[in-house]
Amino acid sequence: MDPQQWRQRQDDVRHAFVEHLIDRVSADTYPSTTMLDLIEQTMGPREQEAYVEVLIGKISQDAYPSIPMMHRLRALL
Repeated sequence: MDPQQWRQRQDDVRHAFVEHLIDRVSADTYPSTTMLDLIEQTMGPREQEAYVEVLIGKISQDAYPSIPMMHRLRALL
């Protein structure tokens, strides 16, 4: 595998990993800060919109949204 193919493969695996974590966060009522941290440390531009949408959904559906989650969202915007 040449270096360009390897970089593409790494990007594909990173994308799949982040998408999996975003799906888990979306399904969890109270997602773990570890998963949120992993997403934020690993995601690239193509995953950021999906992650922002999940955070907006979590915040908007909670009568008393998580202050740390709102700070996370603010940092991304």
